[in-house]
Amino acid sequence: MGSVPSSKHDLSIDTAPARPKGLKLVLRRVREKASVWLLPIMQRAARAYVGGESLNDALVVARRFAAEGMSSTLSYWNSLDASPRQVADEYLSSIERLAATGLDSYLSIKPPALRFDCGLAAELADQAHRHGIRLHCDSHGPEVADATNAMMQAMVERKAACDVSTTIPGRWFRSRCDVERAIDCGRKVRVVKGEWPDPTDPKRDLRAGFLDVIDRLAGRARHVAVASHNVSLAAEAMTRLRTAGTSCELELLFGLPMTRSQAWAKANGLDVRIYVPYGPGYIPHAINQLRRKPRIAWWILKDILTPKRWK
Repeated sequence: MGSVPSSKHDLSIDTAPARPKGLKLVLRRVREKASVWLLPIMQRAARAYVGGESLNDALVVARRFAAEGMSSTLSYWNSLDASPRQVADEYLSSIERLAATGLDSYLSIKPPALRFDCGLAAELADQAHRHGIRLHCDSHGPEVADATNAMMQAMVERKAACDVSTTIPGRWFRSRCDVERAIDCGRKVRVVKGEWPDPTDPKRDLRAGFLDVIDRLAGRARHVAVASHNVSLAAEAMTRLRTAGTSCELELLFGLPMTRSQAWAKANGLDVRIYVPYGPGYIPHAINQLRRKPRIAWWILKDILTPKRWK
């Protein structure tokens, strides 16, 4: 039994004993080999882990989580041949529909899909302002971070800064400056490990980088979403934020197993928000992730076979 460092906000977790390194290596190789035949199974199973092809499908998922006491954020994943105008129209529709549902939800957008068009960004901000929906910019590679910030600024000029939130990856050195910018603007922040490495420091420790961003936000940020399925890391991050008196929540991707994270959050009385991706672009992305990271296939398979999931 282990726990995070002692404080009045301790969020205890159970930890399994470490396996011998030799056994870990053998298990990893077995998983990599088995992933070849597991992939077709995972392709079918993956559809239970996405919001669907349409906004209607995603709203069904969001309502289901709302009935279980969890909030959400919806994100449209476009196909590669979609034009910025088409993507913007989908976002505009999502804003209007979200407002009509009354759900505790906001819209996550992908700046590269809009080609960082500040005119389209302003159009989205106007619509979001009319309907009272928060806009959030997902994170992509470090090489487009400045373009994303410029697009967010175009939104802020049409909308209150607190209604435009941002994602900050722990694995980038530049994130320290981005933290200060977010705090100065009063933006809510989602913290992630980051999918794209920092070319100036490609071997940066992901856990250390994540917690460094958390420490810089603690006691200063308006609100922080801790986006991680790693229960140990999430517990440490949320302990630090709560000790500093910072509003925070756990954010999980509907596309990765959530059973253990949800159980831990419930046991500790924490708010949970589910990121619900939908649209034609998500399934190809999910399958690509399974090919690159075979361990995800095993993780999903174990979650599928968990009796609690079916119950």
